[in-house]
Amino acid sequence: MEFGTRIFIAFLVSQVVCTGAQEEEEKAECVPGFQEKVYQVEYSGGFLKDVPLLQVVFDDCAGNEDAEFEVSNPDFLIDKNLNLVPRRDVIDSGDVMFVHGVNVHVDDMAQVTIMGAPSRSPQTLREILGLSDMMPHRSKRALLVPPMFVPENQRAPFPRLIGKVISSDMKEDHIFCLMGRGADQDPKGVFSINRLTGDVAVSRALDREAIAYYHLQVSTTDLSGRLVEGPVDLDVSVIDQNDNRPVFKEPRYSGEVLEGSPTGTTVMTMTAYDADDPNTDNAVLRYIIVRQLPDKPSPNMFYIDPERGDIVTVIAPHQLDRETLPTTQYELEIVAKDMAGSEVGLTGTATATITITDRNDHAPEFTHSLFQASVNEGSTGVVVNLTVDDRDDPATGAWRAIYSIINGDPNQNFEIQTNLDNNEGMLSVVKPLDYESSMFHTLLIKVENEDPLVPDVVYGPSSTATVYITVMDVNEGPVFFPDPLVVIRRENIPVGSFVAMLNASDPDYLQTQSIRFTVLRDPADWLIVNPFKGNVTTRAILDRESPHVHNNQYTALFMATDNGSPPASGTGMLIITLEDENDNAPYVFPSVARVCEDAKDMNVVVIGGRDKDIHPNTDPFKIELGKQPGLEKTWKISRINDTHSQIMLLHSLKKANYNLPLVLTDSGVPPISNNTELKVQVCTCKKNRMDCSRAGSIQTNHLLLLGLVLLSIL
Repeated sequence: MEFGTRIFIAFLVSQVVCTGAQEEEEKAECVPGFQEKVYQVEYSGGFLKDVPLLQVVFDDCAGNEDAEFEVSNPDFLIDKNLNLVPRRDVIDSGDVMFVHGVNVHVDDMAQVTIMGAPSRSPQTLREILGLSDMMPHRSKRALLVPPMFVPENQRAPFPRLIGKVISSDMKEDHIFCLMGRGADQDPKGVFSINRLTGDVAVSRALDREAIAYYHLQVSTTDLSGRLVEGPVDLDVSVIDQNDNRPVFKEPRYSGEVLEGSPTGTTVMTMTAYDADDPNTDNAVLRYIIVRQLPDKPSPNMFYIDPERGDIVTVIAPHQLDRETLPTTQYELEIVAKDMAGSEVGLTGTATATITITDRNDHAPEFTHSLFQASVNEGSTGVVVNLTVDDRDDPATGAWRAIYSIINGDPNQNFEIQTNLDNNEGMLSVVKPLDYESSMFHTLLIKVENEDPLVPDVVYGPSSTATVYITVMDVNEGPVFFPDPLVVIRRENIPVGSFVAMLNASDPDYLQTQSIRFTVLRDPADWLIVNPFKGNVTTRAILDRESPHVHNNQYTALFMATDNGSPPASGTGMLIITLEDENDNAPYVFPSVARVCEDAKDMNVVVIGGRDKDIHPNTDPFKIELGKQPGLEKTWKISRINDTHSQIMLLHSLKKANYNLPLVLTDSGVPPISNNTELKVQVCTCKKNRMDCSRAGSIQTNHLLLLGLVLLSIL
């Protein structure tokens, strides 16, 4: 006999044994659940809606109150009379389905076989659970262990019989043993076996989502524990029930769609998950939109693909206009239902928020075709704000305006910038305007967006505007020319001498106004100006050597004021370059010199001349002894260079202070001489040391003194 045939016979035997045991128990007491576990229906090309096929026998042993039934094929249901009834006309029914009955007293399942029906995939409960028809081959086996199936979520009472193991060699001293995960391994005690009869029972409700499959082993031993037969695999599969609702990853989803998008544009994808068996309809999801807020202009603006969850647009592109829609955000309530969307399916809900985003389909338009403004001549700043309307989304490139002056500003006197807060164009004067040059300015302004317009939209006449600007006359102050005015004058010219003629003009030449001149700043108080004619003369002697003169230049500031209302004034600068005259006598430097009383020692003094004048009224200097008789016998002067000479002591003198008369003459035309005296200290000199204490001086190293004098020459 083939192995498969033997397994089939063993399975039938186990079912007969189980059925026999149940019948015996029913005689003694009521067994809650389906009183028949397997039903058959003949297939004759299909089933008609609402026409009963059979009546199941179900008894919870307590009156069947609140019993609920679920059919694995969503096209069928159990009515209140326990009839199996099609929900609709059914052709492809498959050849097997399962009926699940449950209330507070019982949780049981029955099988309905449709004889002669075209097969569906999967066809049987074993195939639904992915089990093979073939058991592992053994050449000789006394244990027959059929696979067993347990619906999840069964209710008490427990334990519940789920199958039977048969041993052809079972003897009185043999017992059955059950091993593996769910028996003697964690989770322990889920399954048990009657040691004498081989009945396998489950002790608690199972959860397929926690453990979907149990792999156990059955063996027989004698009373001493010696293995007799086995171990043989016992596979227990947990039958899925639809006990998990679809769950979305997030409670709220967000998506965007560009206004004007074509019908059928995908906005976003909603995805839900179901923890039930993916090989059954319990985890087959269908999506539907149950509510749209707001529901204008149409309650069906969007559609969701029931299988993929893709949300697409249904509304026509011209209606998907952000500027005409009642809102830019729509909320969709999305429901995911398992059981392929049947009425008995469980549901999960999420919200999809769809934002209608803007595109640049509206060109900005000026609120007026003509703007007018006035501005004072000579001033700068904003003169007018240009306003525009743009129906696109504010704070986007489709709304933000860019202004440009396309005509009327050849000298770039104007500038226009965008106010980022309100999108207005701020037209400013950046180069002062002159009323006398042009009283009016007409500008042509264009406005565009940062983002380009969509292809079917263009900038029209309303995107340009004219700005008419009137320049207001302002009394402007007189302007000096040239400024500064530079003249050359010789110092020491007589008081009342002419220095310069100031020139100032009034820019307001269209008005008849007079100008009055005044001195604004004259550091040395040397000048005076005719208030009407502007001629500047001296009121004191000009001195090039004055501390108010820098680099031979003297600077004065004058003001010209018109008789406008109110009066306006302007300032101008006069720079006088002073030519030098030989008006300063030269003087000797240093004014004190020292020599040794012994003419053999240090007897030379180097002196120089200085002059406040400048070349050619200074050096070369001529340094001579005074006219006193006898000086040439004691002192001798020799020229070193244009500015310095040396004085030599010709014979010894007593230690004392002497005043040596000198005459210094510069090279000016005419030259100026200065009769002056050089104070000479005659000191005692020993061992290169100079003692001038009695001569009214401290001791000084005469060699150092000579070096310092020579350095002053260089």
